[in-house]
Amino acid sequence: MAGLTVSRPRLGRTAVLAIAGVYFLLPLAASLWFTVHSEGKGFSFSTYGDILTADGFTQSLLMSLGLAVATIVVVLALMLPALLAVRLSAPRLGQVLEVVCTLPLVVPPITFVAGISTVLRWGPDHLANTPFWQTLIAIQDPDFPWVLVLAYVVLATPYVYRSLDAGLRAIDVRTLVEVSRNLGAGWITVVFRTILPNLRTALASAAFLTLALVLGEYTIAVLLGFRPFAVWIVTISGANAQLSVAVSLLSLIVTWALLLLVSGVGRKRT
Repeated sequence: MAGLTVSRPRLGRTAVLAIAGVYFLLPLAASLWFTVHSEGKGFSFSTYGDILTADGFTQSLLMSLGLAVATIVVVLALMLPALLAVRLSAPRLGQVLEVVCTLPLVVPPITFVAGISTVLRWGPDHLANTPFWQTLIAIQDPDFPWVLVLAYVVLATPYVYRSLDAGLRAIDVRTLVEVSRNLGAGWITVVFRTILPNLRTALASAAFLTLALVLGEYTIAVLLGFRPFAVWIVTISGANAQLSVAVSLLSLIVTWALLLLVSGVGRKRT
């Protein structure tokens, strides 16, 4: 009876894993087959060789990577000091900060981008020669739209908050700070040589989640009229569907590889 009881959960887990494997891997296999096989050319990997020479690929990818790096820097520069200040000086504000940081999850992206568009279009004529107006124009630079960075910072805030909050809960921040201060360390030394090394996994997770969000975000970018990597993939699909699917497949594999890398770093630390 005991062996039968143990075998049933194993059978259930195997069935669940099999269903999940088919659900996730079957579309990927179909996508791979679509990119390497065609009725006229037969079996060929030439589509993957055409990715680097595709029109607009390099520009859109570099733009997305630049937006991702800027978003990661800005959101970490905002969230890490806020979480440290709340944890060290005002723990009662922790719930307030949590509500504020998770608020973007309940705001639909279409509503968010409609608000951004309204703000960008707003501006009376007497403000035309003011720094405020020039700032609105500057953040919409097509080569590097800072307005997307600001929007992505808001979207990434819930995920960065969860990652950093989990990292801070795993260490005794107050004791580390008090010991470092008693040994004569300044606040800059405390942050960069005591706290940040203990948050490497949390920082890596936050950076990875932000990178994945920026590389895959489409709605806000296309409605504001910009063309980062996700928008380029959709645009190129109209002219070359195989190339579009091949790029999507490669970007998905790279994202998974980064996730496995972050998970591996976390397991080594534990």
